[in-house]
Amino acid sequence: MPKLAGISQRSAVRAFKKAGFWVVREGKHISMTDGERIIIIPRANPINGYTMGGIVKDAGMTVEEFKRLL
Repeated sequence: MPKLAGISQRSAVRAFKKAGFWVVREGKHISMTDGERIIIIPRANPINGYTMGGIVKDAGMTVEEFKRLL
């Protein structure tokens, strides 16, 4: 999995919204869905690069696709 630099949770949420996800629930983590997949974004600033890479993979995207949305 390619390394993804740590980014803030707000930037991650904004990028996933552009990809068609919406916020389902907020608490210590942010749950988002696109109707098929559910992803969980931690409220950390910044989110670790490896953690973010796993979230992007769970969303069904590549790291390059996600970087374009940032």
